[in-house]
Amino acid sequence: MTAQSCITERSMPFWCVGSPLSDPFGGAVLNRMDSLETARILAWAGKEGYIEATGFHDDDLVPWDPQQPEDDLDPNSACAKKLREIKAILDEGGVKVNSAVCSLHGHPMFRNGGICNPDAEIRRMARLKVERALRMGQFLGARHYIYWVARDGFEVPVVTQWTQVYEWLADGLNHVRDYIRDKGMTNYVGATVEPKPNEPRGQMFLPTSGHAAGFILGRLRDPDFWGVNPELLQHESMALMNAVMTVSYLCSLKKLKFLHFGSQIKAQFDNDFPPLVGPEGLKETVFMFWALKQLGWRGVCEFDCHMLRAEATPDKATECRKQFIVDCVTALAMALDLADRIEAPAPGLSQSTADLASIRQLCKLTSPNIVRK
Repeated sequence: MTAQSCITERSMPFWCVGSPLSDPFGGAVLNRMDSLETARILAWAGKEGYIEATGFHDDDLVPWDPQQPEDDLDPNSACAKKLREIKAILDEGGVKVNSAVCSLHGHPMFRNGGICNPDAEIRRMARLKVERALRMGQFLGARHYIYWVARDGFEVPVVTQWTQVYEWLADGLNHVRDYIRDKGMTNYVGATVEPKPNEPRGQMFLPTSGHAAGFILGRLRDPDFWGVNPELLQHESMALMNAVMTVSYLCSLKKLKFLHFGSQIKAQFDNDFPPLVGPEGLKETVFMFWALKQLGWRGVCEFDCHMLRAEATPDKATECRKQFIVDCVTALAMALDLADRIEAPAPGLSQSTADLASIRQLCKLTSPNIVRK
């Protein structure tokens, strides 16, 4: 990244590269990749200068056994051994860890929620799994913990315990901060909430960045430690929010910790397209980075997307994943370059004229001939 860029580092997470590309209508296109092989691809990307960091869900790296919630603490366990191998590979590639996430959506136990599950025993298991993910992040040097809303949501309002769900949510997130402090995990500079309006649940308890920021400021004991990592364009676009407004609002509250980045068709399911890919979103993406530059924000851009299912190549599984990384970082560089072309509008222009002028700058167009001869 250039010295003047608003993006200080590019982070490509394990879940993006290792995705087997299944969807609700079809099984995996690629074989599920072992986390060691995914780490090697990320290390390659680090050595080539494409990325500086990565992120992970705990389940991306090692399997979880609810009967052994502290297996990572045994240095002779398969879990601890694999984590050491992953760390060695990332270190050799010069790849840091930006984020650690606890997967509270994959195991059937959490089908009705994780830290907001109405069953107290499942909430206890979710807490143990979160603690394990935090320890994994400590070992790998993660700088942020992410609470993705996962399955903490509802479909049927009449059976949802509305007097309790936000108490459970505050308890779960406050415990994250307490555990980090009590265990002396100084690698964590902060934690974030990643909101989402729906999918996998019909509705989520924290659907947008505004909900997340309000909850942090109103309900958490250490709001300064917490921020938001909006997924743009995807999650906010699913709720018809605009990325420029989202980042500007979060910056005004000093709550924009870092970005999750991809592309999306508004009001659809979670497309998770690679950045700039797809039929819409170019202008919104470019002006998002333009706004961040105007606001003086600088931080990490962490990709949160996957390659198009149609372009996965099963017999070249490593090569197509590497190309996906190249495409993502190329798109980010293009968006930043395009944002740099936009100048402050000349005084006295109407809003529409100023907008059209900025589009000409973005596209490097000369003034069009609008008079027919």
